[in-house]
Amino acid sequence: MLHAFVLFFFAGLAEFGGGYLIWLWLREGKPFYWGLGGGLALALYGVIATFQTFPSFGRVYAAYGGVFIVLSVLWGWGIDKKTPDLYDWIGAGICLVGVSVMLFAPRN
Repeated sequence: MLHAFVLFFFAGLAEFGGGYLIWLWLREGKPFYWGLGGGLALALYGVIATFQTFPSFGRVYAAYGGVFIVLSVLWGWGIDKKTPDLYDWIGAGICLVGVSVMLFAPRN
């Protein structure tokens, strides 16, 4: 279980970091190589997800969607300095429960 969440964390870091670098390049006038680095990070995000041991592409990406929501709250808090409120944390917790059900429920 820890292995899955570590991979999700690094995939999220690559996705958020890549998207943020492209945002900075296009919206805030940073040099072109920031956008190029962002594109490479986004490509890396796609590769990292393939290291998950779950056999279903759809299930992995659906579960990552829940992790993505939690990482979005943390990114907003840490990078954009927007403090999450109680409902942000409750929603993020619900997402993690959903991710756990999807990935770790006993199946035949």
